[in-house]
Amino acid sequence: MSKVNSKEKKNKSGEGVITALAAIGGNVVVAIIKFIASAISGSVAMFSEGIHSLVDCGNGILVIIGLKKSQRKPDFLHPFGYGKELYFYSLCVSLLIFLLGGCVSLFQGINAITHETAVDQDSFLINYIVIILAMIVEGTSLAIGLKQFNKQRGHIHPLKFIHNAKDPSVFTVIFEDCAAELGLLITLISTILCQATNNHVFDAIGSICIGVLLCTVAFALLAETKNLLVGEGLLAHEVDKVREIVLNTKYVEDCGQILSMYFGPNALLLAIDVLFNKDADTQEGLIAIYDIERRIKEEFPETTRVFIESDSKFMVSQQQIKEKEWNGKE
Repeated sequence: MSKVNSKEKKNKSGEGVITALAAIGGNVVVAIIKFIASAISGSVAMFSEGIHSLVDCGNGILVIIGLKKSQRKPDFLHPFGYGKELYFYSLCVSLLIFLLGGCVSLFQGINAITHETAVDQDSFLINYIVIILAMIVEGTSLAIGLKQFNKQRGHIHPLKFIHNAKDPSVFTVIFEDCAAELGLLITLISTILCQATNNHVFDAIGSICIGVLLCTVAFALLAETKNLLVGEGLLAHEVDKVREIVLNTKYVEDCGQILSMYFGPNALLLAIDVLFNKDADTQEGLIAIYDIERRIKEEFPETTRVFIESDSKFMVSQQQIKEKEWNGKE
């Protein structure tokens, strides 16, 4: 069982790295092309898109660093492992998008309006070519990311999967690639309007819209990552499954509170209060504990620690009441 779980963890980690590497490769090429086009045309919207692609390169590198660091083995100072390294670096990604991507794009757009920055009317063809090429490259990266994303989520609704996911590496790249395509669409529209009206303001507005888009993505990632850093546990129906496993174990009379926390995408800790049959001896209690741990790890392969405490009937009933209050049950 441990060998199978180890292979599953490596496969999931490998998928995240593949997705991030694909995004980095695409963004390096696109960033260079966008900056060249911006230098020729003077378009601030295209410059903002170049910054966007540059930020995405840095984000991809941070995701890979987080994935690698999160796989380090537990040690004396970190007995539960380094899984939350990935959550920390994902938080850095959201801050980088906001500070370097969103804020710089907003500044460029506002500065272009106040200083009436001119756009070279003879270079629109270059912008169109760059936008189309960038859309193709970003679209390829997005397709690879979506393939890995859909493989992991199965039949779960995308938004629900993102909200409940414990591995932010795949959906972080998806957020970035979707924002990249939307940013290019904004740049295309602003370029068309700028050319049609001969008014540089539309180009500046395009840069501002890109900034707003990046800030929105940053806040969405920040919210999801914050929850993971604070500490998320199993979902309500998953806790019910654990309770079912415990109650269906021989020598167990009742199940009290079930506490859980993810210390990383593949590091789940469970603490369970159990009321054993009063006639069960020590040997039978140990058999029950072993059976509970085995079945839980079969159902939730990411489980690394299971702590089972024998408790009294009164304490178990009080813990059940408390747990129902937490879950909003009557």
